[in-house]
Amino acid sequence: MKKWIMLIAVGFMVVNAKAAISETETETNTKTVVASDLIPDDIAIQHAMTEFKSLTRVERKAKIAEVKKLVSTYKVQKASGSSDVSTNQVLLAILAILLPPLAVGLHEGKLNGKFWLSVLLTLLFWLPGVVYALIVVLT
Repeated sequence: MKKWIMLIAVGFMVVNAKAAISETETETNTKTVVASDLIPDDIAIQHAMTEFKSLTRVERKAKIAEVKKLVSTYKVQKASGSSDVSTNQVLLAILAILLPPLAVGLHEGKLNGKFWLSVLLTLLFWLPGVVYALIVVLT
């Protein structure tokens, strides 16, 4: 368990290392640079590992405690997240009642068979199109 916590801590430090390196690169260059374009993951991992190893024992324990706290809050959010309904789903459900094909198209992100079936059901009778759109959007 301790190894996993340390790996997660190093993972957070990799993200911070990439951000720090990208900030220094963007300060020297005038163009916008994405952090993933600047350095490969291996270099970021090595940088984070050396940074983690250079910390004192107290700082390491603080980082590990911080990661444990983040992991526990993530677990709590994930456990309670199944009952939460996101704002996007609520808006798509309202849109599914008003314009079923548009809601299905926005949910799917492309014009596929579900979209065209929704158009057909909405043109035949509006209510089957609404029911189908709600099924697609809410599942």
